[in-house]
Amino acid sequence: MILRTFGWSFAVTALGLLAALLYGGPAGLALVAVLAVLEISLSFDNAVVNAKVLERMSPFWQRIFLTVGIAIAVFGMRLVFPLLIVGITAQLNPVEAIDLAFNDHEAYADRMHEAYPMIAAFGGMFLMMLFLDFVFEERADKWLPWLERPLARIGKLDQLSVVVAGIALAYVAGNHAEDPGRVMIAGVLGMVTYILVNGLGELFSQSGDVDEDDEEDGASAPARTGPNGLVLATGKAGFFLFLYLEVLDASFSFDGVIGAFAISTDPVVIMLGLGIGAMYIRSLTVFLVRKGTLHEYVYLEHGAHWAIGALAICMLIGIGTHVPEWITGGLGSALIIAAFLSSVLRNRRENGEQIAGGSGEQAELESTGVSGG
Repeated sequence: MILRTFGWSFAVTALGLLAALLYGGPAGLALVAVLAVLEISLSFDNAVVNAKVLERMSPFWQRIFLTVGIAIAVFGMRLVFPLLIVGITAQLNPVEAIDLAFNDHEAYADRMHEAYPMIAAFGGMFLMMLFLDFVFEERADKWLPWLERPLARIGKLDQLSVVVAGIALAYVAGNHAEDPGRVMIAGVLGMVTYILVNGLGELFSQSGDVDEDDEEDGASAPARTGPNGLVLATGKAGFFLFLYLEVLDASFSFDGVIGAFAISTDPVVIMLGLGIGAMYIRSLTVFLVRKGTLHEYVYLEHGAHWAIGALAICMLIGIGTHVPEWITGGLGSALIIAAFLSSVLRNRRENGEQIAGGSGEQAELESTGVSGG
């Protein structure tokens, strides 16, 4: 199971570290290893949320996520995206942006840091909307009932997540941004992207997404379900869930990409290190789905979303004040660990109650002479 799920990650790690050694020597190898660990620590909560979405996708779209998706994550977000941002903010054409990245690392890093307020506003608002939609929704299982119950109660107010996110964006842009207009535009685009992609995925998931061939025959295809009894999304629904996962991954990777420049300004080293980390996050996502971990440890999803909320807040604070990467990663890791331990305690408590209940019933049967013949 481990080798089947993480085999590609192990292979990519070996190739990535070898490439780092050949490209930058022992120093390059060390930097790539550090960046890989940084990416995994910052994005563990991403794997948990990804797994919740991935288990709703058909095997075809799961394979697309693991093949096309990883190419987008490694080359698109960790190499092309920084070049694109630098080109736009510095008003450079693609050739000039590439030349700057590979021949003037310090200037390249400075351009990325200058663009961070807009990047953080977009990613922070996307993640903030995801977090708010989760905590404002009524759920049977509650990790922090003293907090989640009142939040679910006030969450009955329609579009409350948009209101709260909008107020947070206006406050940050008006009080902490050097360029409030551009930060507001980027933040609003992050909110709109979340609403659009998430809404389209939900729309086509609920519609059943009948296959065209079945429509021509005048018959509806039976719903395909996964191991957990969930109806699997295919066709348009699968595509929009895939698109949602890619935007979600991009939002998570913003902080890691910018933070990587504190460790290295070389785009090749950054791509190798973060690419290795991204591969492990993909493999971990699949592992969680195949093992049914989110159903066994029910509070993991809660912890991941609270970690997302913490990351969103850190990104918004980072628009005006630098937030160290160890705080961002530490908060997320602490919340995930706390949720996991709470899940373990819950499972033990429930198992103990079941054993106690079974013993009580057996004793009652024996006292009435029904058992023991």
